[in-house]
Amino acid sequence: MKRNRNAICIALAALCMSAQAPALANSALASKYGCLGCHAAAAQLVGPSYQDVAAKYSDDKGAMEMLMKSIRNGGTGKWGEMAMPPQAKLPEADLKRLATWILGGAK
Repeated sequence: MKRNRNAICIALAALCMSAQAPALANSALASKYGCLGCHAAAAQLVGPSYQDVAAKYSDDKGAMEMLMKSIRNGGTGKWGEMAMPPQAKLPEADLKRLATWILGGAK
């Protein structure tokens, strides 16, 4: 009986950790590509917070494509005059994961 309880506890712990993995992985990607130098999840730094980006585009069906294009090509004028540098070499899979995470409010 104790063995079964231990197995259940281990399985639950693994499940909880795997639920956190996507958020941690995307935060790690944002750090890896230098995004966190200008952006934060909940506070405006040089650029808008990810939560502000998610709120602004929450009803926009083309938001994913637009955000991926903005990350890839950089830009200026959407959130002020400060230019966002392009991330032209960002792998497509990482680009999509970052955009999905950002549009989800960086959660």
